[in-house]
Amino acid sequence: MVRSEIKSGKVLLAEPFMMDPNFRRSAILLCEHTNESSIGFIMNKPLDVRIDELIEGFPEFESTVLFGGPVQTDTIHYIHNTGALLEGSRRIVDGVYWGGDFEKLKFLIHTQLILPENIRFFVGYSGWSEGQLTDEMSYGSWLVADMDANYLFKTQPDKLWGQAMVHKGDTFAIIAGMPEQLIWN
Repeated sequence: MVRSEIKSGKVLLAEPFMMDPNFRRSAILLCEHTNESSIGFIMNKPLDVRIDELIEGFPEFESTVLFGGPVQTDTIHYIHNTGALLEGSRRIVDGVYWGGDFEKLKFLIHTQLILPENIRFFVGYSGWSEGQLTDEMSYGSWLVADMDANYLFKTQPDKLWGQAMVHKGDTFAIIAGMPEQLIWN
């Protein structure tokens, strides 16, 4: 695996038989990757909670909340497709932005300029220290794929890992069709 393939804006796909329950069949959007650390968010592990139930004083809002990863699960992060409408957000790839001014976010939601289909919230994040992600890549724990905004904003979370694998090509499409447990085969 070439180190240059790992960069912000890519998707990390868990290898099919990863045992770690936090990352089993995960699709992680890598939002930051430097020599010192990497940060991403699992895009396909929905939680059964509303964002306004998690944040006091947040406008009533029926948006998807996902388990972003096992690091700092007492934090909330958000990724949206509204771009410059939300000042302070960082462009990850076309149509995908991370963060932004929180007070402005609440205003844009209250005035319905940001709708549930425009944003995803994450509890916690996935993080790697210096060299950790590169090591995991060399062990074959992750596959790298291109990000498509539709993965986050249009694809059902339970279909995302398989869809991204299929987009990687024939061999990966076959792998995506394999059952999680080989005894189900």
